[in-house]
Amino acid sequence: MEYCYRNDRTRMNVNINNTAHTLPAAATLADALALLQAKPPFAAAVNKNFVPRAQYPHTALCEADQIEVIHPVTGG
Repeated sequence: MEYCYRNDRTRMNVNINNTAHTLPAAATLADALALLQAKPPFAAAVNKNFVPRAQYPHTALCEADQIEVIHPVTGG
């Protein structure tokens, strides 16, 4: 995961599933998922990079990050 510069701002803007959201500047992927109230099962990616579930609380987000939350689809 890439390092992002932390500025003096207290909030940052990210896109989650192509929708703009504002999060605290020190937010993690786990914080973004909590904002969405995401219910398992799902997979998550930041800037098109899959993030293992165990890394959600350790994945720092940066201004303008693109987050995708993908739910499995069943049926035929």
